[in-house]
Order: sequence, then C-alpha cells, then structure tokens
Amino acid sequence: MSKHPIDSMISSFIETLASEKGYSVNTCRAYANDLYEFSSYAAEKSGQDSDEESEISTFMVEDANYLLIRAYLGFLHKKNKKKSIIRKLSALRSFFKHLVRRNIISDNPLELISTPKQDKNIPAYLTVDEMFRLLDSIKTDTVSGLRNRAIFETMYSSGIRVSELAGLNVSSVDFGAGLIKVFGKGGKERIVPIGSKAMDTIKSYRQKIQGDNILSDKNSPLFLNKNKGRLTTRSIARVLEKFVSEFCISVPVSPHALRHSFATHMLDAGADLRVVQELLGHKSLSTTQRYTHVGIDRLMETYDKAHPRK
Repeated sequence: MSKHPIDSMISSFIETLASEKGYSVNTCRAYANDLYEFSSYAAEKSGQDSDEESEISTFMVEDANYLLIRAYLGFLHKKNKKKSIIRKLSALRSFFKHLVRRNIISDNPLELISTPKQDKNIPAYLTVDEMFRLLDSIKTDTVSGLRNRAIFETMYSSGIRVSELAGLNVSSVDFGAGLIKVFGKGGKERIVPIGSKAMDTIKSYRQKIQGDNILSDKNSPLFLNKNKGRLTTRSIARVLEKFVSEFCISVPVSPHALRHSFATHMLDAGADLRVVQELLGHKSLSTTQRYTHVGIDRLMETYDKAHPRK
C-alpha cells in the first residue's frame, strides 16, 4: 500500500476546514502553521531531509506514532507556553482524526496522549468606574472623536470581539430595535443587543458623516478610517492605546479587555451565565465560566471581611 506525504495531507485537511467546516482564513492559517511545524520536526527527527528546493517534508503520515508525538511534546515544552502547546496538540488531534475518518491511517497516534491542563487565568478587566472614565475621556467634538467614542461604547455595550466590530456594516445595525448582527468565529451569525448610549453615539457619528439619511449605503463599513475604508483590528487597538496612555488604569487594556469587562460586569450584576455565553458567542460554557472566578474572588473577600465567625 502506498504511503501519503504529510504535507499533501495537511494541505488537503486545511482545504476541508475552509470548504466543509467554514473555518475563517485566520483559523486555517493557524492550523496550517502548527501542522507544518510538526511536519518539519517529524522529517528531521526521522532523518528524512526535506527537498532543498521545494522545502516539502518527505515524512509520511503512516510513520507517525506515539513515541514521535511524545518526543514532539517534549520539544514544544522547551520553547512554548502551555497555552500554545495545547493549541498545537489540538491541531494535531483534529488532523489525525481526519486521517482516520478518511481511512488514510488506521490508528491515531494521539489516542493515548493526554492534553495538558489549561491554567485558570482570570481575564484582565476594568472596574465599572474605570470603564466609565475611559469612555467619558473620549472627546466627541470631531468626526474621529465621535467615531472612537461610538466604537468603544459599542464594544463595552455588546461585548463583541474587535474583529466582529471591524466587520460591521451600516446594515448590521437595527436602529429601531437596538440590535446589531455580527458574524463570529466560523462565520456564525448572532444578534446582540446594545444599550441606548452606544446606539445614540452611533447615530450621532453616522449623522455627522451622512446627514439625516443614516441608513444610506447600507453595505458600507459602519466605522470608517480616514480614507473612507474599513478600520482594521490593529488600528482600533492603536486608538485604544492612545486613550489609555492619557490616564492611569490598574490593568493592561486591549480591545479584548473591554469584552472581558462587559462579561464581568454583566455577571456581577446577576446576569445568567448562559445568557452571557450567548451574547459573547462562546461555543462552550466553560469558556464563559472563566469570568465567574472574578465574582467569586470578590465574594470571598467580602465574606472574609464581614462574617463574624469565619
């Protein structure tokens, strides 16, 4: 029986993720990077040199075994953080499961490999007071200022990812109902409510650049850069960095910290965990549960201070 070069199998797998699973370009690229890293390691470890001109690995997927995977994990532990190792291992699991399903290999070499436990990191977030100070510090006497205020009001009000915000069009906003339609990971669509302050700021921004007809040109980006094009996630992060540098905040602030703040403040105020999961677009409830640790820490601190017989 003929064997299959690992690089051609990786290429086929990535095509499957894009065409059948609907994975985003960024996700497919991340999978490819992790898998080709393993391909290079496997070829070197097995003493099979890559083609010097094409740099294609000559390693065959049928030659992958438990001992090779264990050695690769040891190699990763020398230069990667646990989170990266877990991600790379997840990519390998998906890849070899795909090969088994397609009857390309009969045994999965990762069958007996356990996944390292993820560290329980509490996400960085702003207090309510810090969040309000940040938003109120953004001046709205210019078009760019009004746009920036609308951007961060929207992020905090809805909890959407910065990539989701950058992808919003005018047609994504239902001004009457106070809802926005976003496309999350894997192109999954969800409807998210936003508060009146955020909606009013969006309206003011759109009126400033379009006049009273804020619904015209529905397919154009909701938030525009100076060239009337779509803002990038990096440019949004740079704008936020500028505001943060102007006054002291107790935690590192990134666009994702605004999302963490939204989740934390919602749960602290008594919101149902599954509702917050739906709003954030989390596939797994365990991802959302990270935010409950913040509330529990605060609860224990209050208990220790107040209970007479602790």
